[in-house]
Amino acid sequence: MTPQPFTIAVADDVVEDLHRRLDATLWPQTIAGAGWDYGSDLGYVQGLCRHWRHRYDWRLHERRLNQLPQYLVTLDGLDVHCVHVPGRGPAPLPLVITHGWPSSFVEMVEVLGPLTDPGAHGGDPADAFHVVVPSLPGYAFSSPPTERGTGIDRVADLWVQLMAAFGYERFGSQGGDWGSAVTTALAVRHPERLVGIHLNMVAPPFDAATLTAEQRVWADALATYRDAEWGYVHLQRTKPQTPAFALTDSPAGLAAWLVEKWWRWTDCVGPDGVRRLENRISIDQMCTVLTIYWATRCIGPSMRMYAETFGPGSQIPRPRVDVPTGVALFNEMNRPPRELIEPHFNLHRYTRIDDGGHFPAMENPGALVHEIREFFRPLR
Repeated sequence: MTPQPFTIAVADDVVEDLHRRLDATLWPQTIAGAGWDYGSDLGYVQGLCRHWRHRYDWRLHERRLNQLPQYLVTLDGLDVHCVHVPGRGPAPLPLVITHGWPSSFVEMVEVLGPLTDPGAHGGDPADAFHVVVPSLPGYAFSSPPTERGTGIDRVADLWVQLMAAFGYERFGSQGGDWGSAVTTALAVRHPERLVGIHLNMVAPPFDAATLTAEQRVWADALATYRDAEWGYVHLQRTKPQTPAFALTDSPAGLAAWLVEKWWRWTDCVGPDGVRRLENRISIDQMCTVLTIYWATRCIGPSMRMYAETFGPGSQIPRPRVDVPTGVALFNEMNRPPRELIEPHFNLHRYTRIDDGGHFPAMENPGALVHEIREFFRPLR
């Protein structure tokens, strides 16, 4: 359980094989002018893969990532990869930040400096955090589970052990997407270990019959959105192994599967009204995440987490969270009104931010850092 230093070292033959497969891609047929209407746009994915193959320098980004202090910690038979950056301030507060899907620890790189060393980033050193950013089991350099049952509850239990391995018995937790679910599970299962939790996504249950007219407009729009966009959820929570064959074997297929979600979920509409992913996430950032998914073959285990948590017959317990909770909801469909969240959480702070979408640590890191600092300041 003692953290062991870790260095990313993707083998040369893995990179060479990636290039060979990109060169040999068989592209699907499409309909002229279809764009993103049927899923990923063919021309966009072709351009992304050309960049990935010919212009993207993995070794450069590997060296940059290896400037982060990374560790492997063996917990219940799983090697958990994480970044651990000690804070610089009078009394840094330990904080675990959990990423989601389709993402990785790379999503949090831009917030590490401001959170751990606020004095060097125009902030108050009293707001410093000791930050731990784990890779979810089966994601990136964390080993994939080989037995059933690694859903959000088990991950929450692992995170308590992980934080203890760094000497943190009480800590804060932050996350969106899967990170939100894991953080909520932490608060339910280990409230005595949590100073507070901060979420940038939340999906409380609600009774449609009790909604106000304004709330019903939001709920109807969310239902329409999910009907159009949640096919991947149903597939990944029921038959994740089937797409894993194709996506583990084809880098272009992997790129298409992930980039469609990045394009859809980011707040990337420009002043001209056109969605351009590069307005929020650089093409090199995309290629870095894609290379990590490819090199570690983690797409299958990452999808399997849906089945382990949301699979047929599964039920996520939703007792009220009594741990102090902060919520910062960015510009995406799934941001419920405050009054629908309050029955389920001990809500201390609720903020709506219209700049940035599902991946705020990459899209608007300054706003996310501000919200985390403001929420945890009175809890220290």
